Formats: sequence, structure tokens, C-alpha cells
Amino acid sequence: MAMRGPGCACCPLLLLLLLRAGQPRGAELTFELPDSARQCFHEDVEQGATFSLDYQCVITGGHYDVDCYVEDPQGTSSTRETKKQYDSFTHRAEVKGVYLFCFSNEFSTFSHKTVYFDLQVGEEPPILPDMGNRVTALTQMESACVTIREALKTVIDSQTHYRLREAQDRARAEDLNSRVSYWSVGETVVLFLASLGQVLLLKSFFTEKRPGSRAVHS
Repeated sequence: MAMRGPGCACCPLLLLLLLRAGQPRGAELTFELPDSARQCFHEDVEQGATFSLDYQCVITGGHYDVDCYVEDPQGTSSTRETKKQYDSFTHRAEVKGVYLFCFSNEFSTFSHKTVYFDLQVGEEPPILPDMGNRVTALTQMESACVTIREALKTVIDSQTHYRLREAQDRARAEDLNSRVSYWSVGETVVLFLASLGQVLLLKSFFTEKRPGSRAVHS
């Protein structure tokens, strides 16, 4: 029978703190952006707070490019990126208020696009309450928790990356399947018409043309 010490009883609690540690406020979203359209999202940001925006401009559609810009509460564009497939940036809010994060497809007249972005507002707090100003070294369990947390963040980033790649590949496969289907239908129609034309042509070669009989009256 295995013995359970006091340290083992603390493991679930530390893991719970690890998984439920404070995270910066934000949002993660995938949305459709029609042609000649603009979509904006707003977020209330405190003065001095840091926000970061990571986006993959286009999962499907067109040349995989889109415009992105950020407007502060005064209507000034602090960041503007034009016709990019993906980008990430971090900015500190100079004033308090509602910030706009806009994606524009106004330069495209027929390409329907899909955009993914991840917005995080605020800095990530430490796992442990006194981790920022403590002078003693971390215990073995605390170090393990920090390592596990970093590994979990890496896993989340990898899952997001592969999910977007899967969505992009699936869209390409569906588009290719549609083109192959249309080509097959068109090829079938052309073959049918060509076969029908050949049959009628061969039939005309073997059809005996009888001249009309003229009645001779004496």
C-alpha cells in the first residue's frame, strides 16, 4: 500500500492554482469578412494597460491579405497594417477608454475571407502571489508548476496553429473537390455530346438516299 504524505495532498491544489492562475483579459475569435466590408471589435482598456493582438489575417479567400488597424478613444489610429497575411504587435494604452480593433477587406471587390485573431489585454500575473518579490529560491514543486505552465502555454499555441492550418487545408480541399466535380460533370456532358454527334454522323454515311420516283404519264 502506497503512503501519502502531506506534500501529495498539496499537489491537486497547486495544479488547480496552476490551471486557474490569472490570465490577461481578452478574446479569441474567427469570423468571416465579406468583400468590400470592414469589421471592428471594441474593448475597454485602462490607461497604462498593455494589450497585444495576434492575428492570421486570412484562413481562406483571395490572396490571403487584409488590412488591420487600431483606433484609440480619440479616433487616432495608433497601429495600421495593410494587406498582410499575419502579424502581431503589443501596444500600451495612453488614454483610458474604448479601443477599436478593425479588419478591413474594402480593397477587395469579390474575395470573401475568413480572419482569426487573439486579443489579450493586461499583463499576465505570476502563478504564486509572492513570486514577484520573494527573495528565496523556488521549491522543487513550485519550479515544476512553472515548467508545466509554460509547457501548457506552448501546447495551446501549437493547438491554435494546427487548428488554423487544418481549417485552411480543409477549405482548399473543399474548393479543389468542387472544381474537380464541376470539371467531371462538364467533361461528361462534352463526351456525351461528342458521342451523339459521331453516331449521327456515321448514321448519315450509311443511310441510303432514294431519289423520288417520277410518274410518267403517256
